[in-house]
Amino acid sequence: MVEQTRLIKKYPNRRLYDTRTSTYITLADVKALVLKHEGFRVMDAKTGDDLTRSILLQIILEEEAGGAPMFTSDLLAQMIRFYGNAMQGMMGPYLENNITAFADMQKKLQDQAKHLYGDNAVMSKDMWAQFLNFQGPAMQSMMGTYVEQSQKMFQQMQESLQEQTKKMFSGFQLPGQTPPEKAEKKK
Repeated sequence: MVEQTRLIKKYPNRRLYDTRTSTYITLADVKALVLKHEGFRVMDAKTGDDLTRSILLQIILEEEAGGAPMFTSDLLAQMIRFYGNAMQGMMGPYLENNITAFADMQKKLQDQAKHLYGDNAVMSKDMWAQFLNFQGPAMQSMMGTYVEQSQKMFQQMQESLQEQTKKMFSGFQLPGQTPPEKAEKKK
């Protein structure tokens, strides 16, 4: 039997109701579902609107307000600047691909640790902290190289788009531009 996506209803009183367990739950419970990789969807009980993204953003906001935020103010300001920008549609997939690559790298490190310490070895947070303290500079260098390559690729993509746009609109006269036939006569 294939398990369906868990449905969570959000009521006007701001309470979340898990239809699978027939109980009210909290944002902490939803966060636990995310951490367990359980599929779910949050739906407005009155309108039927999908509120999943909104709830996930609330969880991120609570995490950011807690002890150790992941995003700096500068990064958040840069992200806000992409809204309404021509590149907005590309930013989401770009960030998603980078986070996926980072998660893949983390999984490979965990798999290597299991190989070194055995399948039954539990990697505690302290062990990971020690490992990252020891390997941190090498990992930062590797991530820095990855980011540089990613920036170069993004820059090349922008330049390519600009060239394609110039070629595509080369026959059109833009305001303030001298028509090509008049420019030839002036020479």
